[in-house]
Amino acid sequence: MRWRLIDCPQDPGRIQNLARSLEISPLLASLLLQRGYDTPELISFFLNPGLRHLRPLQDWPGVDRAADILVKSVLSKHKIAVWGDYDVDGITATALLKEFFRARGLDMDHYIPDRLTQGYGLNREGIRELADRGVRTLITVDCGISNINEVRLAAELGMRVIVTDHHLPGDELPAAEAIINPKCGDCPCPELAGVGVAFLLAAALNRKLDGERVDIRDFLDLVALGSIADMVELTGQNRVLVKNGLLLLNRPKRLGIQALKEISGLDGADNLGSGHVGFALAPRINAAGRLGRAQSALDLLLAEDWSTAQKKAAELDRLNQERKKLENNILEEARKLAETRQKRMGLVLFSPQWHHGVIGIVASRIVEEFNRPCLILARRDGLLKGSGRSIPGFDLFSGLKEISPVLNDFGGHRMAAGLSIQEQKLEELEDAFESAVRCRLGDSLPEPEIVADARVDFSQLTPELIRELEIMQPFGLGNSNPVFVSPALKVESMHLFGRGRHVGLELCDREHGLTFRGKIWRRGEEFKDLGLQGKEAVVAYRPKMETFRGLMSINLHINEILEVR
Repeated sequence: MRWRLIDCPQDPGRIQNLARSLEISPLLASLLLQRGYDTPELISFFLNPGLRHLRPLQDWPGVDRAADILVKSVLSKHKIAVWGDYDVDGITATALLKEFFRARGLDMDHYIPDRLTQGYGLNREGIRELADRGVRTLITVDCGISNINEVRLAAELGMRVIVTDHHLPGDELPAAEAIINPKCGDCPCPELAGVGVAFLLAAALNRKLDGERVDIRDFLDLVALGSIADMVELTGQNRVLVKNGLLLLNRPKRLGIQALKEISGLDGADNLGSGHVGFALAPRINAAGRLGRAQSALDLLLAEDWSTAQKKAAELDRLNQERKKLENNILEEARKLAETRQKRMGLVLFSPQWHHGVIGIVASRIVEEFNRPCLILARRDGLLKGSGRSIPGFDLFSGLKEISPVLNDFGGHRMAAGLSIQEQKLEELEDAFESAVRCRLGDSLPEPEIVADARVDFSQLTPELIRELEIMQPFGLGNSNPVFVSPALKVESMHLFGRGRHVGLELCDREHGLTFRGKIWRRGEEFKDLGLQGKEAVVAYRPKMETFRGLMSINLHINEILEVR
């Protein structure tokens, strides 16, 4: 794979001065400079993103108005409900508002649509059900910005509607009494997650309601969980929210999160990062919604006793195992289909047997393997409904908007989206999507590339350096986990593990007489016959501290083998 070092000329003297003044290593100082943190103020914010850096509530459009409406609803004793979503962002946002209302001594109803039978966003059936239950004020979280007709119906049934969302709006906005969406108007953080928007609303309402205020900081664990899972940019205001939320996730007060950490094997982890959330906690919560059991995930987060929390965590763990089996089966079939479409710039893959709840994950894996935008479709309710994932350089939302005459519905972001079509339009979709991709990317896909932050040999790898790198957490969009390039290393040994799916290497930096173990995930089939043992290899890697049977060691998570000699 092609690779390059980040091209950012730096003054060695400036790096040394910065390292001394901040009491950090020159390597960390260099990383901060090349990421644009080039003043004492910016570096101070990055290293210590305290809550004092949050912008005032009045700077967030729509928040004050929405809070005022809710105060009137509370004073009028109107029944209030929150309409959530079935993914981690939507579930954490729903849990946040319900927990906040409970803490303030108020009741709140809720509605989470079934992913498998109802799909994303508001629906007429659910709105009528809430009206029958006496709901007079409806708050949406992580959805609603594209539900023009459904919001209109809610108003006709006597509801005041507050839309809180973070998805891109269409040409028309819903006729809600208040809209909070960081992508509508001038906002301090356009990339806020849905749960971040819900947090702002709760913070404003906390100030405006009569009675004793709750400590709004106690909800930041949910904000961190939902924001990381939804893969929003972890810079600016999001960095403040997520960094402080991770502190709570490390020492959770919430019984559901403690139980989830325990069943995920993270009970003893005292330095939880975005990777632990993204690969251990979030998939278990997501699995509930993917398999039509989102209520179980909400019950976990709202559990008030340890027995319930443990029971719900175990249920989510079982659902996640079921999700993995479904995903692996569909992935194998999707991979075979993709291999027959190698001449296509954009992949559209469909099978009537595929489970709708896991096709988004499969789309991500196909994009990762084939390096091209992909739509995965499954049959549901007489339509083909699907999920799309993209690559850098192709705005998926804009691409779907361009071909919208072929679609029944669509929505999402630059890199991920959902859609539905009539089954008879499948071939038309394939051609339209191919044209949209070629229009933006030309006739050749961009070559995948590893972007490395620095050259780092094994003599520089110390526990102190790795602990220092953790200060850069949370890692994610906008703040990637640093990737280092090694010198030429001798491959002392190589083996497969995890039923042959993963690769283990023992690598020696002979110049410094140091040997470390490394792992390459999910590529055992690719590497098993390469005969690397005894050769020299240059690798792109991330160093990690790992604990096994009480012993700590430095291990390498290898992104790619760049050269073999």
